[in-house]
Amino acid sequence: MQLLTKEQIIAVMERFKAQNPSPKSELEWTNPFTLLVSVVLSAQATDKSVNKATADLYKIADSPEKMAELGVEGLIPYIKSIGLYNAKAKNVIGLSKMLVRDFGGVIPKDREALMKLPGVGRKTANVVLNVVYGMHTMPVDTHLLRICPKIGLAQGSTPEAVEASLMERIPDEYMEHAHHWFILHGRYVCTARNPKCENCLINDLCCHNEQVKFYDNNL
Repeated sequence: MQLLTKEQIIAVMERFKAQNPSPKSELEWTNPFTLLVSVVLSAQATDKSVNKATADLYKIADSPEKMAELGVEGLIPYIKSIGLYNAKAKNVIGLSKMLVRDFGGVIPKDREALMKLPGVGRKTANVVLNVVYGMHTMPVDTHLLRICPKIGLAQGSTPEAVEASLMERIPDEYMEHAHHWFILHGRYVCTARNPKCENCLINDLCCHNEQVKFYDNNL
């Protein structure tokens, strides 16, 4: 697997930084709890669909206590437009009750503690730790898993392997925003179908692009 050099990675990060100095999640949330719920709901769903479903939900249930009181049957009508809504409703009510019972309604700052909550995997925990608490974590979703090895930023074929590679290779000074830059790049430029290589600000550094040019030049 071809990988970018340290100098090339810095160049990539500097270009992303110059284009978008303070990237944000496209999920709409009002406090750490609603961010956690939105990330749980976003599994196998678009951010837009989650935002549409939670706009009214968070007006009445924006805390673990209020969400727990709502219950599964009360929650389902709000999120029925999202895929896997039955399982997600159970997880959201379950994590709400656990937060109240075990954590005083406060979102824990510890990854292992977060991952004990129903519906919260490593990626979701990493998002919360990064966005809420500013920790230098690397949430690997489908976009990062697809584009980071392709570009040459990381190696690996599983979320865990790509996360470990990125944590090792991305300089610490970029870690606060790195995963947001990668997500947005995968979502809007380096798309799975018909990637917009001609409009890509790192097309001269991308390992995949270099391989394609090498192949074309040797036909």
